[in-house]
Amino acid sequence: MDTPQHLPTTLLEAVRFFSDPEIATQFAATIRWPEGPSCPRCGGKRHSYLKTRRLWKCKDCKKQYSVKKGTIFEDSPLGFEKWLPAVWLIVNCKNGISSHELARDLGVHQQTAWFMLQRIRLAMQTGSFEKASGEVEVDETFIGGKARNMHQSKRKTIRKGKDRTGGFGHMQVVIGVLERGGEVRAAQVPARSKKDLGWEIRDNVAASSTVYTDKALAYTGLEFDFDHKTVDHAKTYVDGQVHTNGVENFWSLLKRGLHGTYVSVEPFHLHRYIDEQVFRFNHRHGQDADRFVKVLGRTEGRRVTYKQLTGKDLHSD
Repeated sequence: MDTPQHLPTTLLEAVRFFSDPEIATQFAATIRWPEGPSCPRCGGKRHSYLKTRRLWKCKDCKKQYSVKKGTIFEDSPLGFEKWLPAVWLIVNCKNGISSHELARDLGVHQQTAWFMLQRIRLAMQTGSFEKASGEVEVDETFIGGKARNMHQSKRKTIRKGKDRTGGFGHMQVVIGVLERGGEVRAAQVPARSKKDLGWEIRDNVAASSTVYTDKALAYTGLEFDFDHKTVDHAKTYVDGQVHTNGVENFWSLLKRGLHGTYVSVEPFHLHRYIDEQVFRFNHRHGQDADRFVKVLGRTEGRRVTYKQLTGKDLHSD
């Protein structure tokens, strides 16, 4: 199967291009199987295509399969004419898109749109094992609602110490690692402690790299593994090459999306929204179509169910 010769370049073109279910299905199949359909069960290449149902039938094991099988799209009753515009929107909207907005755009229920977005975020996970190296900026931030904006019962829970989310009780601690001229990595950590931050840094930064941080006590001890340089934010934010402005720029983008678009994100799901912004930040210099195709190429083997996502009814964006 040939690689698509023409890709949409704008949202309007994408909506028009994928409005035909057959074209949308064949496009998804081309991205998943650039060398032709392969049976997910037996790996057989010989097949026939059932156009009326948009299914393939393997001539080896005699089983029917769809391009959704084994991907984030599996078991979804929605066609690719809705899925593909949804992918385009989330990977290219700078501040993200809420489930309510996507539901209105696609004509689906809000819960359905929320489930779609969480599946797409799974495909946006980087999963890179390559460590940052060279000059690396490290910083941590707190994410969560302000206590004064919370319900009185929630504030009482925090004051009594019953909230175990880390940080300042109601806040989540997130660490960011930015390789200058390269990519950013970000993740939740249990607490703003020397142990938790140190482990995350050593897992994501190559030894002997130059690491720039602020003067926080949690970063003491890094000099034994890295060329550790610090800037005292009480005095200045930039001391020559020593600063964390790059990773702080990422924090501003992340928080703009969380507070402006999603409004309220539960700690249970926060890592998914972090992955979403990390993907967009790391591919910010590419074209919309490039980001779109890259995410579509990551959908296989990343299936997640609604039960796995929820457990409890936690979603609230």
